[in-house]
Amino acid sequence: VQLQAFGGGLVQAGGSLRLSCAASGRTFHTYTMGWFRQVPGKERDFVAAIDAFFSFDSAASALYADSVKGRFTISRDNAKNTVYLQMNSLKPEDMAVYYCASIRGSYRPATMRASDYDYWGQGTLVTVSS
Repeated sequence: VQLQAFGGGLVQAGGSLRLSCAASGRTFHTYTMGWFRQVPGKERDFVAAIDAFFSFDSAASALYADSVKGRFTISRDNAKNTVYLQMNSLKPEDMAVYYCASIRGSYRPATMRASDYDYWGQGTLVTVSS
């Protein structure tokens, strides 16, 4: 599985950005996808994850870090092999390199542990100015 994240950039505090992650493979609809972020000198932190059972009728299959709940939304478009991270009300502390990731196998439960994810994209930088 190859992942490519894009959509990062410079935004003022309070603004919004949408990150996208395009995935290869014919079975994207079965992949559990996650977003993580990392600042220099720190560990990679969980942001959000979505499993393969997600639908817009229910948010039960999406996970969020407490720090982004209510501001970030993860979603997926299986027809486009893409997962999104809509980021609203951005804060300076959200500034980081954001990575998308995928768990090997089909219909795996979403988790917050980076070690559970097998495939990683190259990262996209989000800069938030105060």
